[in-house]
Amino acid sequence: MTLGNRLRERREKLGKTQLEAARGLGISNVQLSRYESDDRKPDPDMLARFAEFYRTTTDYLLGRTDSPVMDTTGSPGIGEYPAFEEFINNPEHGVFFKDYLNAPEERKEEMRRFWEFIMEKEKGRKPGDRQK
Repeated sequence: MTLGNRLRERREKLGKTQLEAARGLGISNVQLSRYESDDRKPDPDMLARFAEFYRTTTDYLLGRTDSPVMDTTGSPGIGEYPAFEEFINNPEHGVFFKDYLNAPEERKEEMRRFWEFIMEKEKGRKPGDRQK
């Protein structure tokens, strides 16, 4: 799969039109179209912007890995979030993530990212401390 194909695939996975993605990236839809058709190659800064905007890695976009998932926790990959799985199986927390087990993989990824965000914000907080 080419860089252009991977860019198009990620954009479509996020449910964005070329125009919406181009606006979000701060480029014209003509430029985005050229990237997606492999008529133009992004410079390193643009490649990094694509990866961030499409919530993936430059390695995935460049074809160095077939996993489009960003690994922000240092865990081995999808499905290996034991702390998250334990958290959602707790009846007090599970209600919040009740749709996780039946959700499509893209939605699961969003839920894991949200959980990671919450855990990062709560790091070092002791019971009784004010939330940040």
